[in-house]
Amino acid sequence: MFKGSNVALVTPFKNNKLDEDSYIKLIHFHIENGTSGLVPAGTTGESPTLSHDEHQRVIDLCVKESNGKLPIIAGTGSNSTAEAISLTTHAEKMGANAALIVTPYYNKPTQEGLYQHYKAINDKCGIPIIIYNIPGRSVIDMTVDTMARLNELKNIVGVKDATGDLNRVNQTLDKMGKEFIQLTGNDDNALEFNRRGGVGTISVTANIAPKLCSEFQKFSVINDKKSQLESERLNKILQPVHHSMFVESNPSPVKYAAKLLNLCDDDVRLPLVKVTNNTKEIIKKALQSAKLI
Repeated sequence: MFKGSNVALVTPFKNNKLDEDSYIKLIHFHIENGTSGLVPAGTTGESPTLSHDEHQRVIDLCVKESNGKLPIIAGTGSNSTAEAISLTTHAEKMGANAALIVTPYYNKPTQEGLYQHYKAINDKCGIPIIIYNIPGRSVIDMTVDTMARLNELKNIVGVKDATGDLNRVNQTLDKMGKEFIQLTGNDDNALEFNRRGGVGTISVTANIAPKLCSEFQKFSVINDKKSQLESERLNKILQPVHHSMFVESNPSPVKYAAKLLNLCDDDVRLPLVKVTNNTKEIIKKALQSAKLI
């Protein structure tokens, strides 16, 4: 169920309030354009600046509007274990298919602290949990050994790996086997990630290039020469777009790209700001190179 091109959905704002109409339009845009799964209220969805009610609302809307057409992996992480439990149990109640739970940021727990954090959430919910390991934002790095311990729990099923270390794919595969789901959080390394044993991505670029990302993912996991050549061709087209999405802090660039495609406005919440004019030009050129505009 959790494979292919899963989109890390942006959260559209208008006058600093949740723009529900644009959000619903985005959900249906992905249903119609080949996206494999929807990931609301993650980092790309600006979860750190969503109120608790807003966080729950974007998950509720996603579940309702997708109406079973696509799996929902709800972002329910927090550096407060109690809050993560609250968000996860709510997502489960509303019908989300899984929870994406980030390693606790700022607190800097030990590996034992990480284990106990996820175990506490695991023990209070009944849906699959995907660990989100992103040391660049959270400061801490969950080790493969800690993930292996967590994999023994009933709900821990996989990882969104945003370490950028492709060797981790092999190490995780060796330790936990093929059943442990490995999704990359780095669009730019998705080709090699899948070749080493990954099964997909949770993608920023998919917000604005769902068909390309979906086709790329489809071919990247087929082990024949024709499919591999096609995945390489699509990867080459997508690389400038991937790069442009991170010239400034995510999700400001992807929101500007979404504005160019008339999907939603490019409003972000402080402390994030809209991209500079120089970055706008980089994004425009990247979208043009991929024939998205």
